[in-house]
Amino acid sequence: MSASPLLQGLAPLVSAGTRVLVLGSFPGVKSLQAQQYYAHPQNQFWPIMQALWPDAGWPAERDYARRCQCLLLLGVGVWDVYAACAREGSLDSAIQQGQLNDFPGLLAQCPQLSTIAHNGGESFRHARTVKKALEETGLAGRVTIHRLPSTSPAHASWTFEKKLAAWRAVMTPPDAAPVLPNLNTP
Repeated sequence: MSASPLLQGLAPLVSAGTRVLVLGSFPGVKSLQAQQYYAHPQNQFWPIMQALWPDAGWPAERDYARRCQCLLLLGVGVWDVYAACAREGSLDSAIQQGQLNDFPGLLAQCPQLSTIAHNGGESFRHARTVKKALEETGLAGRVTIHRLPSTSPAHASWTFEKKLAAWRAVMTPPDAAPVLPNLNTP
């Protein structure tokens, strides 16, 4: 049996205004094919974002570029812990030869960062590495790290409502008041 080729992940979706960084593990097959974060139709990431900020003017489901723009205007960025890996299928348990992303390099691009939200257990497995990068960049004292339930369809033991409640507690704490973008205006 030959070794699987190394798959390359997606570029980070961040801006200088990113306050919350969602870290997944590695894009699934559908996401890699589409070159879009959370492209599997049963992944609950985008529905959770829309439920958290229902008045944010979300575009149609097929308009990925505008959905990303909306997310960035909310101060939310997306990336993965792995830059590359070998994997058959989409399950985190199949990840081999994982190569971690350059966290110090990314953190330098996000001066307003206050929260890192690990989307699932495989991502959270690398929380110590992320914490070390925060220390190296001088952000350790002001950035909190959280483990959230995976939005993946493979994590079906939690209902959408239970996942939403966990995500809401981290993404929209009572003292947070994000500016809501209106992408529906010309």
